[in-house]
Amino acid sequence: MTQDPSSARSRTVSVDDTGVRRTLADGSEEAVTWSELQSVMVRVIPDGPWNEDVFFMLVGSDGKGTAIPSGDPAADALIERLQTLPGFDNERFIEAMTTDADQAYVVWQS
Repeated sequence: MTQDPSSARSRTVSVDDTGVRRTLADGSEEAVTWSELQSVMVRVIPDGPWNEDVFFMLVGSDGKGTAIPSGDPAADALIERLQTLPGFDNERFIEAMTTDADQAYVVWQS
């Protein structure tokens, strides 16, 4: 089944003291709370520079989570919050953000 790409686009992303919530264009929501967060990956897809090519993948303890495009207006606030996680791998994060390799980089695990 092919997903309509427009339905996967974000309508809003919020980053707060509770966690991260992404509302999609079709009205569905993806969310993960900070207390349930298990891992953070930076997923690089060589589709740039005209298409979104870097995503922050946040996975909760229930296996669910959200993917936040790096170009989203809330991405700066998300990055600031992620960098405060104990053990966050800034070197790996920088590597992920400066490559065009088709790869997922684990930058934090609980």
